Amino acid sequence: MFDGQPLACFQPFIDTATGRIAGVEALGRLRQADGSLQSVGPLFADPRRPAVQLRRLDRQIRDNALSRLHEAPSDWFLSLNISPRWITCLRHDESPPSLKQLQPYGIPAERIVFEITELSGDGQRLKDVVARYRDAGARIAIDDFGAGYSQLDRVLALQPDILKLDMRLFQAAARGGPSSDVVKALAQMAEKTGCWIIAEGVETEAELDFALECGSRYVQGYLFAPAQLAFFEADAFVERFAALRDRYVMKKVAERERLMTLRRQVTQLMSRLQSWAENDASLSDLPQVTEFPWLLRFYQCDRHGTQLTPNLEWRNGAWSPDARYLGHNWSWRPYFYHLLAEGWHERRLTLSSTYRDATSNQYCLTAGQFFDNGERLLLIDVDAAGF
Repeated sequence: MFDGQPLACFQPFIDTATGRIAGVEALGRLRQADGSLQSVGPLFADPRRPAVQLRRLDRQIRDNALSRLHEAPSDWFLSLNISPRWITCLRHDESPPSLKQLQPYGIPAERIVFEITELSGDGQRLKDVVARYRDAGARIAIDDFGAGYSQLDRVLALQPDILKLDMRLFQAAARGGPSSDVVKALAQMAEKTGCWIIAEGVETEAELDFALECGSRYVQGYLFAPAQLAFFEADAFVERFAALRDRYVMKKVAERERLMTLRRQVTQLMSRLQSWAENDASLSDLPQVTEFPWLLRFYQCDRHGTQLTPNLEWRNGAWSPDARYLGHNWSWRPYFYHLLAEGWHERRLTLSSTYRDATSNQYCLTAGQFFDNGERLLLIDVDAAGF
């Protein structure tokens, strides 16, 4: 039926809080006559393979993993992949076979994470079976979160304990660009719903940095280890992870120092531009700003967020006005109402978080400070590419 002996290999999950192994994922392999191991992934992706054969193979691999879990530390969890196409074939009164498989080995369900590999099939049946897993004490993970149409409504309905970010999306996001914003938004959503994030496919230091930036609780990938037959020691990667984490932290500290330098420079520029604005001077009297290469534009609003002046942009050594946004109200933007809450009474300079500007598609920061007895607000947009 299948060429080779079915068995499980184990790839570790590294706990980002400790650097220790917290658990492993069981990945199916077929041992060939020459001793080599082949992934069963292509078999499960082949639509010509009968479902009955694939279910039998899946249970053999799962049984092999469970039979060897006693070799691992007792506080580790084991992640098992499971397809909802098979889950929803169960009768309403039938106990899931994957739970029955735990009994011969005396494995408590609390040590098991059932990793749902897709969200197809009958949504209500899937929700009912997931509830049975959870009632038994097992945890639920959604695999490949963010891939294709992730069916957020089903994710929210299942209330998983763990979300595994789609590997291809995650790796693309680690290289920057729009997918980076998408993955960070998915991670924030997971955090707000109480899920832990697993970043899988972590193969480079840059991908580990991005995983940490997304708040991943666990990381998994070739940067630390491929799947293998034997279990690693629990602290096998502690020293290496600590070095990588410290390098990441120092990188973020350097970014913060650059931001502090920017704040000082923006404060200097703000003072010069406010002096010009308070005197209602002409455009020709605006100061030269060649020492501030990050400046995109500045403009004034009233305290309610309505733009009072054109955007004034520094281009090719001269100021250029852009009146398209006169009268627009920006009070709904986070940087504005944060500024109103934090800076109106004290008249201090406030610097926004980085965001993508909708009109220019640039990453920006906005600095703002009230003047004229709090009646006017001077806003400076900063090119955030270098920060």
